[in-house]
Amino acid sequence: MTTLLTSTQLEQLTDFRRLLHRHPELSGEEAGTAQRMIDAFEILQPDQVITRLGSWQEPDGTTLGGTGVAAVYDSGEPGPTLLFRCELDGLPIDEISALPYRSRHPFQAHLCGHDGHMAIMRGLAMRLSERRPAKGRVVLLFQPAEETGKGAKAVLSDPKFAPLIPDHAFALHNLPGVALGQVVVKTGSICCASRGIRITYDGKTSHASMPQDGLSPVDAILKVVEGLQDLSNGLDPNQALDNTFKLITVTHLTMGEPCYGVSPSHGEIWATLRTVTDQAMEELLKSVHDLALTTAGQFELAMTFGEDDVFEACDNSEETTEIVHQSLEAENIPVQFADVPMRFSEDFGRFSAHCPSTLFFIGSGEDQPQLHNPDYDFPDELIGIGCGIFERIIRQQLG
Repeated sequence: MTTLLTSTQLEQLTDFRRLLHRHPELSGEEAGTAQRMIDAFEILQPDQVITRLGSWQEPDGTTLGGTGVAAVYDSGEPGPTLLFRCELDGLPIDEISALPYRSRHPFQAHLCGHDGHMAIMRGLAMRLSERRPAKGRVVLLFQPAEETGKGAKAVLSDPKFAPLIPDHAFALHNLPGVALGQVVVKTGSICCASRGIRITYDGKTSHASMPQDGLSPVDAILKVVEGLQDLSNGLDPNQALDNTFKLITVTHLTMGEPCYGVSPSHGEIWATLRTVTDQAMEELLKSVHDLALTTAGQFELAMTFGEDDVFEACDNSEETTEIVHQSLEAENIPVQFADVPMRFSEDFGRFSAHCPSTLFFIGSGEDQPQLHNPDYDFPDELIGIGCGIFERIIRQQLG
């Protein structure tokens, strides 16, 4: 492939990526990261910069987000709007690494490659500042809170973003286990829907010597966990990744207080539900809710059912996937067309409800640690590749 970024620009982008890596911020709290992008745009001369995008309110009244940044490069001529999205947030994981640019913040780290995605977008801004498209406009979106599934929804609901709704949207993500620089893409479902659920049971405490005089959630929790395993088929190696795929992963259990003298009254089950389609998710969600409610009645417990980390299925349109394919051919980049979607989720799927969209993956190496591993690090070699793919899309569509 060819990249029009100079060696000096690539060095600058590598240094910038490593600066971001040293200073990660968690979902909805990316103010410092956003400011670094805003500062960069002072010399990259977009025609418009929109800040403070995508805030939302948590159930406890806390306001998060509002850290999204969009930069617009406008030709001044009629034509379509193309949007390219990257993510601002890091992860609540402690980095294990001897890298000189390792995270300086305990239990906060860029272990998914969002630092590299931002560097790619800054490289694209460098190219656009040197040469605007011949028609239409390009929107570069730096989105908060991808990791929790809240950022895309918040940005798309923000009135300040309404004038920027694109005709086509694109995003990339690095993918360990695939040869460095090879692209993986498919039409249709590319990432699963997922949803976090929390089942809470409340009864009545009793002395540990007289548990029959209380209402303990222990039996209800055991029954529900077993029921969740029966509803899940995703661990079966022969299960096709299609509309029948259902995976339930219990991620956290808690019950009572850490003491020996009290039979507990309170317990919680946290789990992640995963399906290929949104419709299948709604059906699985109902089954889980019915199981939790029926069990609560059986053991005379109060039950609450909460949802969080909601990711819709990510579907690639035929139109935008063909645009990506044409760009890859023009750049002579090897491509692998996937047969099934990825099991993990991506909140870029929300953009497909507004315009034709495609998310594709760039291999970050067959021996690279997996995403979210404590020793993961984004390969700097992908910065020029990703920027070249995005720029080729712009030049082919907007001149």
